[in-house]
Amino acid sequence: MSVHQKEVRKVTTHVLQEMKRKGEKIAMLTAYDYTTARIVDAAGIDVILVGDSASNVMAGHETTLPVTLDQMIYHAQSVVRGVDRALIVVDLPFGSYQGNSKEALNSAIRIMKESGAHAVKLEGGREVKESIERILTAGIPVMGHLGLTPQSIYKFGTYTVRAREEEEAQRLVEDAQILEKSGCFAIVIEKVPAALAEQVAKSVEIPIIGIGAGGGVDGQVLVYHDMVGLTKEFSPRFLRRYLNLFDEIKGGVEHYIKDVKSRDFPNSSEQY
Repeated sequence: MSVHQKEVRKVTTHVLQEMKRKGEKIAMLTAYDYTTARIVDAAGIDVILVGDSASNVMAGHETTLPVTLDQMIYHAQSVVRGVDRALIVVDLPFGSYQGNSKEALNSAIRIMKESGAHAVKLEGGREVKESIERILTAGIPVMGHLGLTPQSIYKFGTYTVRAREEEEAQRLVEDAQILEKSGCFAIVIEKVPAALAEQVAKSVEIPIIGIGAGGGVDGQVLVYHDMVGLTKEFSPRFLRRYLNLFDEIKGGVEHYIKDVKSRDFPNSSEQY
């Protein structure tokens, strides 16, 4: 290694647990392709989630349900090629693990073997305990996901905030503890009241990463396309847009069209 090359310290599940212990917040974003993965990794993101939100932002589906295991592996392969430092977690898509722990293990093995990612994520609490434990027997790290679980959209019938009622709130805390005992290295908590999410984060040793779950958790995750303003329609309260790329890119394309139509592009210096 030359003196100019700085050794990259890879983020691992152990590093994330150390970060929680030290009170250092974890930054996580989604990515679904090589180019985006290179950018967010170069920026220093801790965790990249190859999310089943690819179903929405990459494929244009209304829900996350249609995305397949093969498609998730394709996206994960693309992301892995662009990353030097971040921990890469891949969502197990709807239908690849629910109700069948053997299928859950097979799905997780395919993701790890065919993509080279570092961990998988699945939605649910006590009902997926057996699947989590079975995946862990193969040495595959598992991240949990509680609160609003988008793969269960038809069960809930709405994307509103979860766990406002005392009973559901208590169940959420218990589920987080069950996931920790089962061996999950971290849990995403989506769209629950901030005070409850903070209570969950304090009740377990593993990192709790929030989306729409307030600032009292151990880290935050957003969908990249929402964060950089490539999407316009989706504007929940928890989303902070750091850029407005939809309008910037649209403006650039309009400028290009104008230059082509007016014969301004290409000019004499842009030809051979």
